[in-house]
Amino acid sequence: MAAVAASPQQSPTKGGEEETGPYEVVAGWPQPFARAGYVQGSQAGVFAESPNRVFLANRGELKLPEKLPDTFNGAWGSLEQRANAPTAELRNCIVIVDGAGRMIESWTQWDHLFAGGRGPHKIKISPYDPEKHVWVIDDQRHQVLEFTNDGKQLVRTLGEPGVPGADDKHFARPTDIAWLPDGTFFITDGYVNTRVVKFDKNAKYLMTWGTKGNGPGQFNLPHSIDIDRNRRLYVADRSNSRIQVFDENGKFLDQWPNIRQPYHIMITADQHLWVADGVTNKFLEYDLNGKLLYSWGTYGSFPGAFWGVHQFSVDSEGNLYAAETFGGRTQKFKPRAGADRSKLIGPTAK
Repeated sequence: MAAVAASPQQSPTKGGEEETGPYEVVAGWPQPFARAGYVQGSQAGVFAESPNRVFLANRGELKLPEKLPDTFNGAWGSLEQRANAPTAELRNCIVIVDGAGRMIESWTQWDHLFAGGRGPHKIKISPYDPEKHVWVIDDQRHQVLEFTNDGKQLVRTLGEPGVPGADDKHFARPTDIAWLPDGTFFITDGYVNTRVVKFDKNAKYLMTWGTKGNGPGQFNLPHSIDIDRNRRLYVADRSNSRIQVFDENGKFLDQWPNIRQPYHIMITADQHLWVADGVTNKFLEYDLNGKLLYSWGTYGSFPGAFWGVHQFSVDSEGNLYAAETFGGRTQKFKPRAGADRSKLIGPTAK
């Protein structure tokens, strides 16, 4: 008697490419928040304060074409004419959603701060701040903004709006921020200035280092920064295709080459460094000696693929959030049942 071929349901281990690594994508997340006839624009940043309070840094909203192609899946990156995007209307620039992706807050009262630029660049909360103030980097307006957690107050503004500079009171397209436990913080600055700027907990300027170039301690677009438990600083030197390591006073310690374009980096509680590579569209896991441990991810605009992850975040339940600057969406991933925990992006180090 001839053997009967097994159905796909009977052979679940066959085929597949494990495109989403140890995760599965959460369909339909977040729920649409742009007004009718529009879609959210470039997603510059995401920060998960908790599983039910996730901040999205949204570069405004784009008007949809009258006729949508069959490829449209709710994100601008899936449109056929995606290279000819209209100018974004800077609305709903800072949005907070819950675990189901429902918008629970929109800080529209602050949308005007981004006028003349392209909207926020990254969004973070210091792990050492009991008040959980929200920091927003605006690269094109050359500013760093600090808000209360509820968004009712603008606590501090660093940099002069719309005015670039290279002194202790100005930036030229800053990109990211990271903190020491005592509140000292560092800003990567950035697309133009190619330096790191150090401030004390009261935002008093302390020092700066870095010049344009590809030598040790030089930069070509320092785009992201994080700090390990030994107070070493890791800087994503994006256009030099490397990570550089420094002590807290700017002394060069090490470099990890051959990382095509590190858009965002994060050090986890297990003291591993994760990178979102904007060219290969992969997540890369390294130990703190620079050894590659694991990688996953693939390019595309379909659910679970990536097109330019600009910032990522992980909540206390292990869910991963990835904001795509070119894909125009933020995706949520949950750990697969039985996933190898060493391959999951762990919680932020503290």
